[in-house]
This record gives sequence, structure tokens and C-alpha cells, in this order.
Amino acid sequence: MVDVAVRIETKLQKAFTPSALTVTDDSHLHAGHAGARPGGESHFTVDIVASRFDGLSRVACHRLVNEALAEELAGPVHALVIRARGTSE
Repeated sequence: MVDVAVRIETKLQKAFTPSALTVTDDSHLHAGHAGARPGGESHFTVDIVASRFDGLSRVACHRLVNEALAEELAGPVHALVIRARGTSE
């Protein structure tokens, strides 16, 4: 099975063809908290820059990322920090 971070990165690459993308597993920072799983892969930060986000509000960008990762957000991902920017920012 492919790990969650790789699945997130693959889906975001396919959906947005970003010029920059970093997916960070922050699960170790949340050990013992609600939603944390013993094996990790439950809390992530996504930093993404893509032309698709040009001219959109922060909320609109977040909605697009959430839509692209709906399956992960319904399953293994408990929390996702999104830092999405257009290429002109």
C-alpha cells in the first residue's frame, strides 16, 4: 500500500500541476492527541504553488485542495494544513 503522503502528493500533482509542492507529515507532533494514529500519517501540511490558484481567495484554494483530497480526508487524514498560493503571489 502506498503511504498517505505519497498519495496526497500524487493527487495534487495530477490535479494542479504545481510549480512547487511540499507535503509534510506532522503526525509526530500530535502523538496522543485526538485523531492521531499509532502509525502516524494522520496530520499533514501541504505547501502548494500553482497557476490554478491565481486570483482565487484563500477559501477557494482550500476548497479545491479539499476536493482533490476528499478520499484521504474521509479516511486516514485527520488534519490538513493548507498553504496554497497562485504563481503570481
